[in-house]
Amino acid sequence: MFKRRIIFTGGGSAGHVTANLILISRLLQEQWEIHYIGSKQGIERQLIGKIPAVHYHAVATGKLRRYWAWANISDVFRIMLGVLQAYLLILRIKPHVCFSLGGFVAVPAVVGAGWNRVPVLILEPDLHPGLANRLSRRYAQMMCTTFMDTATFVSSKASGKTVYVGPVIREELKLGSRARGIHFCGFVSDRPILLILGGSQGSEKLNRMALETLPELLKRYQIIHICGRGKLNSSFPHFAGYKAFEYVHEELADLMAMADIVVSRAGSNAIHEWLLLRKPMLLIPHAHGGSRVGQTLNAKYFQERGYARVLQEEELSPQTFLRDIDLVYKDRDHMVGHMKASGTDNAVDKVLQLIRTTVSSVERAEHE
Repeated sequence: MFKRRIIFTGGGSAGHVTANLILISRLLQEQWEIHYIGSKQGIERQLIGKIPAVHYHAVATGKLRRYWAWANISDVFRIMLGVLQAYLLILRIKPHVCFSLGGFVAVPAVVGAGWNRVPVLILEPDLHPGLANRLSRRYAQMMCTTFMDTATFVSSKASGKTVYVGPVIREELKLGSRARGIHFCGFVSDRPILLILGGSQGSEKLNRMALETLPELLKRYQIIHICGRGKLNSSFPHFAGYKAFEYVHEELADLMAMADIVVSRAGSNAIHEWLLLRKPMLLIPHAHGGSRVGQTLNAKYFQERGYARVLQEEELSPQTFLRDIDLVYKDRDHMVGHMKASGTDNAVDKVLQLIRTTVSSVERAEHE
C-alpha cells in the first residue's frame, strides 16, 4: 500500500507549533507517514515528542536577529549546519511535501526541502510575514495566510503564490463548558471572570502586573491566571476567587468557556481562538524581540475591527492595566457583536486539501 510522507517544521514558540499539531492529528487518521524537523531542545520537541507516531528529527538551528549581536556570527554557522543536516535527512526520507509554520527553527528544513526539490507549503500565522517566512518564500510553492490582508505585505512578484485560508484553530475548544470550568476553579456563577494568559514567551511582565494589581482586580472579578511553564512559584498568592496555573490542557476549553473577558499577548493563534469563542480581549503585544512587529500589527488589526482593545507594553502600568480591563468589560457586548459578524473559515480542511493536491501532483509526476 502506498503511504504518503510529509515533513512538518516550525518552532521557537508554541504559536509556531500549534497549527501543525492540528494538521498532524488529522493526517495520522489518514495513515500518513509523518516526520518533524525541529531544534534539539525547543518547545516544538516538547510538544511533538509526545506523539509516538511522529518521527522527530533534531537539527542545528540559529536565531535570526534583525539587530547586531555577536551571537549572529555563530548562529550563521549553526544555520548552515542545520541546512546540511536537513538536506541529508530529507534526501533519506524522500517526503512528498514539506509543510512549515515558520519561526527560525523552520529555515533549515525549508531550504533542505527546496534543495531536494520537495514541494514546500508555508502557513503564515501573523498579519505581517515574519523574517523566517520571508526568507523561506523563495523555496515555497505556496504561502497560506491566516489574515486576508497579508498579501498586501508580500511583493507583487510573489503575490500569485499566496492564498488566504484563515486561522487553523482547534474546533474542540467550542466544546468547553462554563459550568464545568466554574466547578473546577471553585468560583461562583454571579461574578464576572477574567482570564489572564501570559503565554509561552513574554509572560514575566504580564505576570508581575497581574500580581501587582490583584487586590484591586479581585474587588470586581474572579481571575484565572495561566502564567506559563516554570513560572508558578511561592510568590503567587492563594486568594478566594483567584486560580493560578502554569499550563492547562484537559480543562482548557472549560476555562476558556467560563471567561467573560481575556487579557493576552497578541500571538495569532491565541487571538483567533478568542475570536472563535467570542471572547472580548485586552491585547498587550510584545514590545521587544522578533515577534514585536507581528504582534503589534495583529493587535491593531483586531482593534480596528472591534474585537479587542490594545494596550501597548510601553504604556503598561497598574493604572492603565486596571483602566483598560474595565473598559473591555464595559464594552464586551459591542465586541461580541463585531465578532459574530466576522464569519469563520474552515482553514483546516482548506490547508489539508492543498497538501493533498500538492502530493497528488508529485505522484502524477513520478508515474509519467
